[in-house]
Amino acid sequence: MQPPGDVTHFNRRRLLKALFISPLLCSSAVRAGGTAVPSRIIALEWLPVELLYCLGVMPLAIAGTHDYRQWVREPALPAQVIDVGQRTEPNFELITQLRPDLLLYSAGYGPRPEQLLSIAPAMGFSFTDARGKPLDVARAGLLALAQRLGRNAAAQDHLDFFDRQMAAAGPPLASYRQQPLLVFTLLDDRHAVVIGQTSLFGQVMTQLGIDNAWQGDNNFWGTAVVGIERLATLPAGRALCMGHDNGEMMARLAATPLWRAMPFVRTHQLRLVPAIWIYGATWSALRFCRTLRQIETQW
Repeated sequence: MQPPGDVTHFNRRRLLKALFISPLLCSSAVRAGGTAVPSRIIALEWLPVELLYCLGVMPLAIAGTHDYRQWVREPALPAQVIDVGQRTEPNFELITQLRPDLLLYSAGYGPRPEQLLSIAPAMGFSFTDARGKPLDVARAGLLALAQRLGRNAAAQDHLDFFDRQMAAAGPPLASYRQQPLLVFTLLDDRHAVVIGQTSLFGQVMTQLGIDNAWQGDNNFWGTAVVGIERLATLPAGRALCMGHDNGEMMARLAATPLWRAMPFVRTHQLRLVPAIWIYGATWSALRFCRTLRQIETQW
């Protein structure tokens, strides 16, 4: 389940300015072996934004900047990154005016590839596969994008860094292996998105030896959208809730008898943390590990 996009108005003056400065926004604007490497890159989904960041590349524009800052937060977007409308229904007229030489999208989400190819070359990325291994898919996607952008060394540096960080994350998180951990975020007052075993964070937890408290069914993305009441049926244990500028919603929910009856609330085992993109890649995985470590002493 992905949150809805947001439409942002764009004026002509800002467009002209963006066209002028756009070569400065993408650090991969170089030539490799005499072939021009894409430099005017637009990412129409947030997974490719993260992959670009891992390669040291900033896109000219992305879709859904407002929601991005709520649901993803990091990597932070510079003010000059242009918003091209909703991820499900981007502004094709604006995209065409920006003259991109590469469009990035997530397979199975948003516009059809044929629509994008009518504007510029396009490259799609999968979040997961039939095996339910998002981290493995993310690594492959990063290497493929690096090949396209002539950033192979940057990709390998990032993956080496990622592997070192994951190896170092285990010992400090030993206390998490003493009981299951529930990870979720709220969609509204009545529904939550729960992290399953085949999700990005589920795979991270498995790698770290942390048991996932959610043993129910997952969708293809490795998550489950459930009614809030389902959380009350889970055994007592630690719970992590990722916010997305929804403090008012949390306050309303916290005042209800149902919420107060939650096992993790009654035992004071709930921790609220800032948003981490649950459909991200290696950078989101590292943020998840870092968050676990930051709150480890608060349990």
